[in-house]
Amino acid sequence: MRKTSILLIALIFGIISNVNAQTKQKLKSKQTIQKIDKKMENNFNEEQKKVFSTIERMVTAFQNKDIAGVLATYEENAIVMFEPQKPVQGKETLRAVFTQFVGMNPQYTFSGHEIYVSGDIAVHTAPWKMVGQLPDGTKIEQSGLSIAVLRKQTDGIWLMVQDNPHGQFLLEN
Repeated sequence: MRKTSILLIALIFGIISNVNAQTKQKLKSKQTIQKIDKKMENNFNEEQKKVFSTIERMVTAFQNKDIAGVLATYEENAIVMFEPQKPVQGKETLRAVFTQFVGMNPQYTFSGHEIYVSGDIAVHTAPWKMVGQLPDGTKIEQSGLSIAVLRKQTDGIWLMVQDNPHGQFLLEN
């Protein structure tokens, strides 16, 4: 009876240890998947990297107040939603609005980037936070979900066709 009890305890302990090991492995695998998902940009393929390069060029130019550099990342008739549901179109109009906006010295941070490419169309999605300052010195903080549609040009460069930094708007209302 004693040997049976000891064997039964050993068997149960072995099963529990095996279940615990499997559970830990599943959790570790799930955490790895979550890490990959949250940092998709670390795993971009070559075409996604080219799209991401356009986004990076735009953000860098914007933060450096290089309006010509910003506009170089957009197609001629691109639209930008500086405010939810209010598209702005045309290079000269975009130039005027971007020029006004950089006066706030905005600094952007992104918590991740997703890019999906289908033929010559790509979609870039990224949650963002911005800190800036109004002309009167008032600090402003905003956040949102950027959704940009890009088209591959005949020279292989990707340019934005639509840029909506307020993609979360419909979820908030």
